[in-house]
Amino acid sequence: MKKLLKIVGILLLVVILAAAAAATYVKTALPDVGDAPVLTIERTPERIERGKYLANHVNVCMDCHSSRDWSLFSGPLAPGNFGGGGELFSRDLGFPGVFYARNITPYGIGSWTDGEVFRAITSGQSKDGHALFPIMPYLNYGQLDKEDIYSLIAYIRTLAPVKHDIAAAEADFPVSILINTMPAKPNFTTRPAETDVVEYGRYMANAAGCVECHSKREKGTKVPGSEYGGGMEFPMPNGVTTSANITPDKTNGIGSWTADAFVKRFKAYADSTYKPHKIGPKDMNTAMPWMMYAGMKETDLRAIFAYLQTVKPLDNKVVKFKAN
Repeated sequence: MKKLLKIVGILLLVVILAAAAAATYVKTALPDVGDAPVLTIERTPERIERGKYLANHVNVCMDCHSSRDWSLFSGPLAPGNFGGGGELFSRDLGFPGVFYARNITPYGIGSWTDGEVFRAITSGQSKDGHALFPIMPYLNYGQLDKEDIYSLIAYIRTLAPVKHDIAAAEADFPVSILINTMPAKPNFTTRPAETDVVEYGRYMANAAGCVECHSKREKGTKVPGSEYGGGMEFPMPNGVTTSANITPDKTNGIGSWTADAFVKRFKAYADSTYKPHKIGPKDMNTAMPWMMYAGMKETDLRAIFAYLQTVKPLDNKVVKFKAN
């Protein structure tokens, strides 16, 4: 018996030492996506215009990296902090810690090289080398066309500086260690021709990050098999809003929708007469930035719809809003 206990003790010690060594490696040697590229992006009018479109209406960078007025429907951007960061992603939203969108104006990243910004957007590693939690879907952005990333950076460089200091992120254990395994080297693609509607729609849906919110999440990460089926919960002051099922399921998704209906749903908020209404004490609100996505080109919306009709239908019935 003593011999057996001794063997068990030795095995436990080996396991503990191996776990400690693995944790040390992950904490100190990772992330390892390579050095930031030496890159100087020419800020041509074409790139800036393309970047402005992507940042405000497709990737909607400016949605998270600004402040939203949650007293109004859909939380439109509040004045005075355009690009200044600070949007909170906390445990209340199911994230494993407290994370803040960074200040991407010259006040926040003016000392970053274009290559360092490029690496952060496409690989998830910050200027100082630390790993970024993938609230910004850098794993998606690393699959885009390099030229679109260049355009985003060219536009971001034109933002007016906003003096807004952002608190550091605080990841809960064990994510505080595992976060170092999340950044990855990019796998860039070429943006498909718009005539290849489904593939172009796949590309634009990836750029827009549709799957990020329209899936179930646990501890801030997507639940495998729930992609596009909705289910991410957004606690609001009046209750909980849940993201919609946008798979082609005919009962609980958008399988019975037409492309015209899909486009109309977005473009309703592009009408110059539309003003976000005040949210009353019993009203539902939504995290969906309708006013920003409303500016997407109709051809892009139609392509996204065409792609969504090809994803796996999920019979997931979503309760849109549960009041407190």
